[in-house]
Amino acid sequence: MMNKKNYVQLVGRLGANPEVKVLENGNKLARFSVAVTQSYTSKKGEKISDVQWHGVVAWNNLASIAERILFKGTQVTVDGKLVKRIYTNKEGIKRSNTEIIASELFVLTKQPQVA
Repeated sequence: MMNKKNYVQLVGRLGANPEVKVLENGNKLARFSVAVTQSYTSKKGEKISDVQWHGVVAWNNLASIAERILFKGTQVTVDGKLVKRIYTNKEGIKRSNTEIIASELFVLTKQPQVA
């Protein structure tokens, strides 16, 4: 059984094509953002849509797959784990970023949809 201590699953659409690069050590890295929309009705009866953006990182074989089959607008399910990175930017300011390290990708639709 999969370890569920640090597990996340998202269903959403890519906001842009994946950014893919090969590192000096030969590892391939793909980064992309997934928009997850949740809709609800307010107390006044208004339909409200809340969009949350999540950064996703895929490595090596999964990065190659993402590069070939994911495009802006693709609906995808991402399984992975949350990782918080702490770094210092070019201006010397300490920053943090939480992203999802993908372990599996499931394409739900291959045709990009215009919003």
